[in-house]
Amino acid sequence: MSRRTVALVAARDEAGRIGPCVGALRGLVDEVVVVDDGSRDGTASEALESGAAVMRTRRPLGKGLALERALRRLPPAERWLLADGDLGGTASLLGPLFEALDEGAHVAIAVFPPARAGGLGLVKRAASRGIRGLTGFVATEPLSGQRALTAEALEAVRPLARGFGLETAMTIDAVRAGLRVVEVQVPGLAHRATFRDLRGFAHRGRQGSDIGLALALRALGFR
Repeated sequence: MSRRTVALVAARDEAGRIGPCVGALRGLVDEVVVVDDGSRDGTASEALESGAAVMRTRRPLGKGLALERALRRLPPAERWLLADGDLGGTASLLGPLFEALDEGAHVAIAVFPPARAGGLGLVKRAASRGIRGLTGFVATEPLSGQRALTAEALEAVRPLARGFGLETAMTIDAVRAGLRVVEVQVPGLAHRATFRDLRGFAHRGRQGSDIGLALALRALGFR
């Protein structure tokens, strides 16, 4: 197997953030691949100019399906870093996730500092309770999209769950496969906040729906 380390970056309408994100990640990995899920702005061109390979969808497919389709087209790597395009330059702080893999973890999940803005925490708590109920694993950051995985772990959690159910499903599938999953505090890590407004609640509604489906399928024994 190739001993590459690849960052796979999910992005939609992240112009202004994706360039600094790509630049930061290039210092951590061998290759950065941005998966542009139907952006309507300059996300793809900015990512290319910053040194990333770009894979675009003609229309939004949802995070999980967009990443899964990208993975089907990419060659194997020894380690993978999943990251969100709205991290901007703070993506440079994700190095400790690889340190966790070096210490024997199969999946390392970044924990953000306490947020100054956001929702009511209902979706996050529901995801955490679902993970604990199905696996016994206590997840303090169940929705974090910033994850380092070994090749073995990535194979164990595919196909990736659709939409925003991706992270919750990934944690469940990895724990059930007997893999070591750890959470890593990453001081200074930051992404674009969602607020308690119409747009924010709509986003969390989609999140909750996707996570609920992922949990229900796994409770019934399906993937």
